[in-house]
Amino acid sequence: MNAFAPALAALLIASAAQAQDAAATATADANTAANASASFVDAAGEPAGSATLTGLRNGVLIELDLAGLPASQWVAFHVHETGSCDPQTGHESAGGHFNPTEIEHGYLSATGPHAGDMPNQYVAADGTLKTQVMNPLVTLVDGGSSIRGRALMIHGGTDDYVTQPSGDAGDRLACAVIE
Repeated sequence: MNAFAPALAALLIASAAQAQDAAATATADANTAANASASFVDAAGEPAGSATLTGLRNGVLIELDLAGLPASQWVAFHVHETGSCDPQTGHESAGGHFNPTEIEHGYLSATGPHAGDMPNQYVAADGTLKTQVMNPLVTLVDGGSSIRGRALMIHGGTDDYVTQPSGDAGDRLACAVIE
């Protein structure tokens, strides 16, 4: 039996390497499938920027690149429930905040935040917003917490993190459907 030990060890090592390669390929395929993008339009329906969304094991990383926003101020940033960005309605077509668990809005509320809540973002002096935001309460894959097909929204004011149902965040300045 000792004569077979090296051959058996080599076979086991080769099988383990094939299993690792298959697992790495499956993980890469899942990560690729869990990516999305979104193109923002402003209140006039003109292009305002983009977002790249990356599905991670524990949420979604959202990278924003926008222009034409109110300079040198904080603005609210949320996920809204409906994938519609109609400037004729002031982007009201996007509905309310995405809230699949039906809990209170806001980081400072007793039961919040809900899935559509994200931190306020600061707009640079030139009206651009470039940032990355991690939302651990959502996904891009099928299921109740998926934001694919919903909307990202930039508001004209800050979210106070407590006022129901939307943080008193102001007008809807820029909207993007997550595709």
